[in-house]
Amino acid sequence: MQTLYVSFRPNECRSEAPVHLDLRGDWSSYVDEVPRDLVAINGVGSLESMERSKRHHHEKAQLLYSARGVINCEVDDGVWIVPPQCAIWIPGSLPHAAFGSGEVECICLFVAPDAAANLPVKCCTIAVSGLLQHLLVRASELPERYEIDGPDGRVVSVLLDELAKAPVEELCLPIPSDPRLKHLAGLLVSSPADHATVAEWACRVALSERSLSRMLMEEIGMSFGRWRRQLHVILALRRLSAGQTVQTVALDLGYESASSFVTMFRKMVGKPPGRYLLERQEAVPIPRSDPPPKSRYCRR
Repeated sequence: MQTLYVSFRPNECRSEAPVHLDLRGDWSSYVDEVPRDLVAINGVGSLESMERSKRHHHEKAQLLYSARGVINCEVDDGVWIVPPQCAIWIPGSLPHAAFGSGEVECICLFVAPDAAANLPVKCCTIAVSGLLQHLLVRASELPERYEIDGPDGRVVSVLLDELAKAPVEELCLPIPSDPRLKHLAGLLVSSPADHATVAEWACRVALSERSLSRMLMEEIGMSFGRWRRQLHVILALRRLSAGQTVQTVALDLGYESASSFVTMFRKMVGKPPGRYLLERQEAVPIPRSDPPPKSRYCRR
């Protein structure tokens, strides 16, 4: 099994080279012990997909920034997608699991709950500006116990200021809490090309069309049609980032033609899929460091 390595700098390591930890490992409790407002991890993977992490949580909030590939995050009430040049903010103590689509390059930050004012209080996808990209890369190069009152501390302060004002993108599939609607969500995910009518979907979960529509608006604030289109956008971004063509994705999602799929995508996102992804390819490169020889691994 291949491993996505993430560079880390535990204090116990005396080697000048960064330590590389398996992203699937249980290191989440360690970051809460680091006495700094921000802990950064720089992850580079040349994999078909980033391994799905176990459901976990930590006291520090988490920011996952994707420089390349798509990162997916699952929480109890939603499935979030992070396309290139976007990031997901996961509030502290919120149970979640993450996995990737395509070749993944990412930076992960852990932020103390009281690090700055006006940071997001809910899980959300954030658009990352050029300045914030550079700050994230710079943060990934900081020593674990950076000097709070020195230049490194000022970098962290500016980064948190930029993060607090970053625009939010609606790239989430909300999952209702009602068991029947949760079951419906599972059916939609497993059969995205099934374009049955709202009445037919409602019947499959023992609801009337009217009840289904009312419950969706009450729980997630969306009509059934918009909810299903949101799912299609998420699935399309995963597959397009993994190298599939627009034509293939359109047919797999049940559209009669690529043009009809592109029309739907443009209405939902504001841009056609090709342009949307192209604008996210020119990310600030993340410095790479090869995993050290096995004998130089730091064991905790």
